[in-house]
Amino acid sequence: MVFLYSLILVGCKTKQSEQKRPNIIFIMADDLGWQDVGFMGSNWFETPNLDALAKESKVFSNAYMYPTCSPSRAALLTGKQSFRTGVYNVPVLEKGDSQHNIFSKWTVDLEHIMYAEPLKQAGYKSIHLGKWHVVGPNPKEEKNFPFEKHLNQPKNGSLAWLDEHESTEIQQYYPIGKGFNENVGGTWWGDPARGYDKGYKSESGGYKAPFKNPFINDKKDDEWLTDRLTDDAIDFIKRNKNAPFFVNLHYYAPHRPTVPRNEEQYQKFLNKVPDTLTGQGQKRLREIAGYATMIASVDDNVQRIFDYLDAAGLRENTVVIFTSDNGFNGLQSNTNSLRGAKGTFYEGGLRVPAFVNWKNKINSGVSHTPICGLDYFPTFLELAKIDDYKGLLDGESIVPLFEEKPLKQRALFWHIASTYKNPPCSIIRKGDWKLIQFINDGSLELYNLKTDLQERMNLANEKPKIVSQMLNELVCWRRENNVPLPKISKLKY
Repeated sequence: MVFLYSLILVGCKTKQSEQKRPNIIFIMADDLGWQDVGFMGSNWFETPNLDALAKESKVFSNAYMYPTCSPSRAALLTGKQSFRTGVYNVPVLEKGDSQHNIFSKWTVDLEHIMYAEPLKQAGYKSIHLGKWHVVGPNPKEEKNFPFEKHLNQPKNGSLAWLDEHESTEIQQYYPIGKGFNENVGGTWWGDPARGYDKGYKSESGGYKAPFKNPFINDKKDDEWLTDRLTDDAIDFIKRNKNAPFFVNLHYYAPHRPTVPRNEEQYQKFLNKVPDTLTGQGQKRLREIAGYATMIASVDDNVQRIFDYLDAAGLRENTVVIFTSDNGFNGLQSNTNSLRGAKGTFYEGGLRVPAFVNWKNKINSGVSHTPICGLDYFPTFLELAKIDDYKGLLDGESIVPLFEEKPLKQRALFWHIASTYKNPPCSIIRKGDWKLIQFINDGSLELYNLKTDLQERMNLANEKPKIVSQMLNELVCWRRENNVPLPKISKLKY
């Protein structure tokens, strides 16, 4: 009896300990721009639910990712800089030759631990839903790195890769193999239209059922992809609400193809007066109106998750993070507030909306401290009370910012060694300043983001002291980390 009572006490302590670990929901939209939401200044897009949630959350006005989805997701999931994983860009978007570029890997190698693994060891049940994009269509062809040519992908509608991807060998690179308990919709696809022969030109675009994603089992009531992913997220929470859970909800929306959610919403945005401040609604009206309905769908579905958390009494023990993987696609959206768009290393490509909501645990307000995608892995570890993780992480936990404690001033770094919309470069952001160095010819651009958020004035010639200080720190960072450069680069480090 004494032994049994001791076991019960141990069991109770374990359960109590688990309950002290908050549930975590990480929601990431795809290609949602920094100013594509009301809480970051849009008066044209309609995100009433996100705006209301932002008012009771910690909003990060200087939140950053990489300028395209592959390096953002690799950095997010591993907590490591691009030069460590070899994922610099989306491979099929890369341009040029192997002398001027280090062409990207598509697949994150097995040596790189992803955050679901330590969370699993700590007792979390986890699910990945939506876009994965950190495994390539043919991982076996990625062994001879660096590559002479950029990687390609199968034609739209092709499932010739599927048998191999369902094998134990390739599933190691999938969510289940990287620590998640379940996977809904995660594969090598960068957009949901790939299941259709006509791709972007198909009526469904992968957003309207049937989704033709081999990792989403069709259901009779399927209609809209964003709704379905949310349904499965809520179902997972219901099944695991008595233990700590982690939901990795990576919506495909509002990534192209632009598919209007419904005709009524579409017509409303077609007839809406443009916003002259941001420029939204002034150009490519049919495209941006359809895009606006996709954003509205994300807004509705995020609210559905919060409604369930409230109904189930889970809000106060659940941390919810909302963000995007990179800036807006310039074919879909616009903002006059920032220079550039997805794929560029200017603020329009790098800066994203972000907030953290934890009812009665985080004071609402706006933090202007710069944060980046590398910071989420260590943040999850701290939230989950995991203090014995030994892996290398390049970011910092932002939990102190939840508690109104300042982070020690630090520099943020990017290294993008291949060409998409801009030549290869390294970037350092520190304080108000942002320095870009083109790594093939060494040329420089310097911007004061406090006074020139639109990056109109290159001050590299006018501010030699600041250039010298920042360039020295950037070069030291590359030298200390043995950061690789393209073969033709004139730089020593």
